[in-house]
Amino acid sequence: MLTIALPNKGRLSEKSLELFERAGLKAEFTSQRALVAALGPDFEAIFVRAADIPEFVADGAAQAGVTGADLVAESARDVTELLDLEFGRCRLVVAVPEGSDVGEPSQVPPGSRVATSFPRLTSSWFESLGVPVEIAPVSGSAEIAPHLGVADVIVDLVSTGSTLRVNHLREVGTVMTSTARLIGNGAAAEDPVRRQQLDEVVAALESVLRAQRKRYLMANVPRARLDEVKAVIPGISGPTIVEVADGGAWVAAHAVVDEDRVFQTIARLKALGAEGILVTRIERLMP
Repeated sequence: MLTIALPNKGRLSEKSLELFERAGLKAEFTSQRALVAALGPDFEAIFVRAADIPEFVADGAAQAGVTGADLVAESARDVTELLDLEFGRCRLVVAVPEGSDVGEPSQVPPGSRVATSFPRLTSSWFESLGVPVEIAPVSGSAEIAPHLGVADVIVDLVSTGSTLRVNHLREVGTVMTSTARLIGNGAAAEDPVRRQQLDEVVAALESVLRAQRKRYLMANVPRARLDEVKAVIPGISGPTIVEVADGGAWVAAHAVVDEDRVFQTIARLKALGAEGILVTRIERLMP
């Protein structure tokens, strides 16, 4: 049985469970406090801290796991990235007090204290800039450090930046952008049986992610304008054309379209005389 390490709390946990369920791998718990759950007959999930997941996967306690790219990078463990899951988007940024003269990271005075829960990434990044700094590791709430005199600069995760603004801090640089990733154990990825299992999980999750960006469109269109309709809705390999029961001047065209093109597509179809247009969500989409 393939073991997948999932975050045990927070938004990453919620989004991971939702994605796996939509992919047909719903977590079945034996109790509310259980730290292990079945994901169908061939997979199981263990629930641990997101920060510990790179360690669990690298050591082989789990063959795969879901955690943030920032945590993978900070751990510096040897794992294989299998899939960008596209949620949990955030940035690891450098921030200074609003009154600071620093306008960019290279202007941080040598010897400045930098508060962060990402000491490895922060140290390496400032080193690449040629700016020597003193790292002040914190486990959380780095925003308060400059106000307490603990640090002159912070490196912390942000999504909207509102927390920084509330605490009178200003971004001056971005260390990295992060999203949730599916990672795998290197040895498992090289084993034929484990590789097949990992590929199955990747394919299932990818089908959900692919479907999120698409919509299924159906419309009755004039048979005489079918060539023009095909140009409007090419679909994945061309639209599916279905005969309408009356067998006359109308046919039904079905196609998968990009979500961000639905508005324009409907307008163009209407201009060609299309009627009865229906757009629905897609649960999963395999290539």
